[in-house]
Amino acid sequence: MKSPLIEASGLKVDYEAALVEPWSPYLGAVLLLLAVFALMLSGEAWGVFGGIRLWGDWFNHLIGLDGMLGIHTPESPLIHRFSLSNIALVLGAFSAALLSRQFRFYRPPLLEVVWGALGGSLMGIGAVLAGGCTVGAFFVPTLHASPSGFVMLVGLMIGAVIGLKLLMWTLEHITWGMQAPVPKSLSSRTLAMYPWFGLAVIIGVLWWTTNWYGSTDSKIASRGIIVAAGFAIGFIMHRSRFCVARAVREPFMTAEGDMTKAVILALAVGIPVASLIFQAERLDPYLAIPPRFWLGSLLGGTVFGLGMVFAGGCGSGSLWRVGEGHLKLWVAVFFFAWVGSTASALLGKAGWTVSEMNLDMLDESRLGIQTFFPTMLGGWGWTYLVTGAFLLLWYLLVRYNESTEKFTVV
Repeated sequence: MKSPLIEASGLKVDYEAALVEPWSPYLGAVLLLLAVFALMLSGEAWGVFGGIRLWGDWFNHLIGLDGMLGIHTPESPLIHRFSLSNIALVLGAFSAALLSRQFRFYRPPLLEVVWGALGGSLMGIGAVLAGGCTVGAFFVPTLHASPSGFVMLVGLMIGAVIGLKLLMWTLEHITWGMQAPVPKSLSSRTLAMYPWFGLAVIIGVLWWTTNWYGSTDSKIASRGIIVAAGFAIGFIMHRSRFCVARAVREPFMTAEGDMTKAVILALAVGIPVASLIFQAERLDPYLAIPPRFWLGSLLGGTVFGLGMVFAGGCGSGSLWRVGEGHLKLWVAVFFFAWVGSTASALLGKAGWTVSEMNLDMLDESRLGIQTFFPTMLGGWGWTYLVTGAFLLLWYLLVRYNESTEKFTVV
C-alpha cells in the first residue's frame, strides 16, 4: 500500500525516483563530497571513530572500568563533534529508510551476530592502530593528500582478502546458527505511515540545526553545522548505499567495481578542491592526518579490513545500516565502540599511540608520523601528479578485474 504522502497528484513518480529508488553511487560520491566540503569550509574535518570510541568510553565508565583503564570522564556525546556527527548520520539514514519504506528490524542468524561481535572488535583494534576507520584513516587523510591514507587502503585490501577467505571457510564448515529468524511482516498501515515519520525526523533535525546555529555560543553554533552535515551524509549514504567497505571488498568478492569507482571519483575530484581549501587557510590539513605512517596505517588497515568483512560494514557504513535497522550492525557498532575504547586506553598506557611533537613540528608515535604530500614533494604540482597516478592505477586495476575477474578470491 502506497503512503498518502506520495499519492498526491503529480508527486508519485518524482517521489519514487528521488526517495525510493536507489541513487547512483556516483551521485552519492559527489553529494557526499559537498557535505564534507561544507564541514571543511567551517573549519571542521569529518571523523567517525573518535565518536564511536567516545561511546565506548562511556560504556567503560558505566561499568566501572574507566579507572583501571585510565579513561577520564568522557565529554557529552551531544557535544563531542565526532559523536554528534555520528548521531546525526544515523538519524539521516533513519529518515531516508523511513521515507523509502525500507526501515526494518533485520534479525540475523545467531552466527551472524557472532560475526558482528568479532568484526566490530577487530575494527576497534584496527582503528586504534591506524588512527581511525575507513573515514578517519583512509578517506579523509587521502582527501588531505597524506600518504598514510593510501597505505591504509593497501592494508584494507590485504585484510579484505584474508577476511573473505576466512568467511568462505566458515560458510563451508560451520552450520550452527545459520537459521535466520522468520521476519515479521509489517501492516500496510504501518508502511503508509513511514514517510510521515521520516518527514517528522527531518523537521526535528532542521529545528535542532537552526536553533543551535543561531546560538550566541560559538561552540554550539559550530555544532549546528556538524549536525546538518552529519545528517546529510547519513541520508546520502543510505540513498546511494555508499560504503567504503563495499568499495574495498567487492572487487575481490564479485569483481563488481561501481562502488570502488565512485570512491575513486570522490577522491579524484576531492583532492584538488580540498587543496584550495587548505591554501585558503580555511582548515589545517594536519587536523585529520593521524601520526601512523606507515606502520600503524598498514597494520591497522589490515586488521580493520579483516573485521569489516565479518561485520558487514566499515565505520560509516555500519552506522547508516544501524539507522536502517540491521541488528547485526548494532552488535558490530557496540563492540567496535567498546573494544576501540579499551584498546585505545591500553595501547595509550603502553605508549604505542601517544603522540609527541618531533623536531619538524609534526605529531609522531611509535606507529608512525604525520605525512603530507605537498611538504614531502615540495608543492601541490607533484602532489596532484602522484595522487592522480595512484588513483588512475587503482581505476585501471578495477576495470581490468571487472573484465577478467583475476583478483577475485571467492
